[in-house]
Amino acid sequence: MQLKSQEMRKLAPELDPLRIGTGWTKEDLGKVQVMVESTYGDSHPGSGHLNILVEEVRKGIAEEGGFGARYNCTDICDGESQGTDGINYSLASREMIANMIEIHANATPFDAGVYLSSCDKGVPGNLMGLARVNIPSVFVPGGTMNAGPEMLTLEQLGMYSAKFERGEIDEEKLDWAKCNACPSCGACSFIGTASTMQIMAEALGLALPGTALMPATSPDLLDFAREAGRQAVRIAQMENMRPSDIVTMDSFENAILVHAAISGSTNCLLHLPAIAHEFGIEITGDTFDKLHRNARYLLDVRPAGRWPAECFYYAGGVPAIMEEIKDHLHLDVMTVTGKTLGENLEELKNNGFYEKCDKWLQEFNKRYNVNVTKEDIIRPYDKAIGTDGSIAVLRGNLAPEGAVIKHTACPKEMFKSVLRARPFDSEEECLDAVLKHKVQKGDAVFIRYEGPKGSGMPEMFYTSEAISSDKELGKSIALITDGRFSGASTGPVIGHCSPEAVDGGPIALVEEGDLIEIDVMERKLNIIGIAGERKSMEEIDQILAQRRKNWKPREMKYKKGVLRLFSQHAASPMKGAYLEY
Repeated sequence: MQLKSQEMRKLAPELDPLRIGTGWTKEDLGKVQVMVESTYGDSHPGSGHLNILVEEVRKGIAEEGGFGARYNCTDICDGESQGTDGINYSLASREMIANMIEIHANATPFDAGVYLSSCDKGVPGNLMGLARVNIPSVFVPGGTMNAGPEMLTLEQLGMYSAKFERGEIDEEKLDWAKCNACPSCGACSFIGTASTMQIMAEALGLALPGTALMPATSPDLLDFAREAGRQAVRIAQMENMRPSDIVTMDSFENAILVHAAISGSTNCLLHLPAIAHEFGIEITGDTFDKLHRNARYLLDVRPAGRWPAECFYYAGGVPAIMEEIKDHLHLDVMTVTGKTLGENLEELKNNGFYEKCDKWLQEFNKRYNVNVTKEDIIRPYDKAIGTDGSIAVLRGNLAPEGAVIKHTACPKEMFKSVLRARPFDSEEECLDAVLKHKVQKGDAVFIRYEGPKGSGMPEMFYTSEAISSDKELGKSIALITDGRFSGASTGPVIGHCSPEAVDGGPIALVEEGDLIEIDVMERKLNIIGIAGERKSMEEIDQILAQRRKNWKPREMKYKKGVLRLFSQHAASPMKGAYLEY
């Protein structure tokens, strides 16, 4: 089998001396050449440790007779930019990471790739780039951070902050939470977007079995990183082991069923469709909604559950989830091991994987003086937490293309309700109103012009936390937006409302006092009244048509740079908000 790297050496005589100048030896030039791409950098805990894993990958590559070349495109942190205009760059950064991976891999020749990332945009950006480059590849998830004292995890900080703003706790208690919420490297220790996307990488068959969401400080993660390097060299010399040979629609259906079982982040509805798009596969909100209906929700991990995310690995990780829902999975799909999913699951049962996981669970129990069992973390199929998945896609005259709710994190009281509209044209205005108690029971609070084209589609995390942490508002109002929510968000929150306001979607036409119908089980999101008075749907259509005539498009918020590009070319949130050129 002729390697691409060796063919390119013949065409570009400068290639060899330039690589020798970079530190390659003459012998290295003739080996299988593997691009080791990571988001390593000091951007946040999920990327700060990846250089250590990169070196383990390179050792594995060398042991298998290859040479690993280091590349990186650092990601940013949604948490560090929350509450500022910096969060507007978050979703756009996913596209830029994928673009840089395309450039890195295609500007110089490589026979295989290993990709390392941990967090919200780094993981989907790497998976999009991996698909676009389409050389034999293995993804290495960067793992999750440890929980702090009292099992404190970062998603609780929004609650502490809101309580401080309302005068319910003092500054000393807030400072304690800040200093203890991130005690180690790794992704934040809850099933947010970072954790969800690590799990999705494994569920798609692109990461080695059992590697998603391991504790970032675990020696097991070092071993798996080394094995990923070895496997990259092996599959570089095999036929039909490119990502496009592995990932199919069946792979995505498996991933979505796992998403339902873990109560994954709503941001996954942005990322999986964008990744699928790179493979030439169409995934929509309807795909998620169809597969989530009647799916079992099994994972008792925060923010919807009780335990920190490090417990996920201790209970057996993705393989344990898949064992519980095995009857619904496509077990014949290929994976990066060169074996099918079904073969991988059988091998794990026979090689001591689950016994190793349980050993770590017992150490966790000693650390916190608890007695958590595997079944406390991953429920058996017949003892599921829920039986209707974890998300729903709502439609109606308010969201003709759809809107997303994570119903496992929503109070049951809000599953069917009629509320009064309180529209705001920015998160800042809305948050101020919530914190100053200007929002009342029975309100449907809107934050609009925050979609991909409007402002980059930032998270509405602080507002959602202010609402869900308020004992009265958390069960009596809803927050509806064309923006998105953090994977840590809980409460009656509906995002991705499409078409977005900047495109003249119905969310832009909502006025104070409109009556808003929410029906999660029937998947409805409608304007059903005007100025507090119910109207027929025909009357509503006529009124919205008149409002549309009077509506004036907003001037583009960003005049230059990345966010102007994103504003001009981002697809609908329900399609994945990828760049359409």
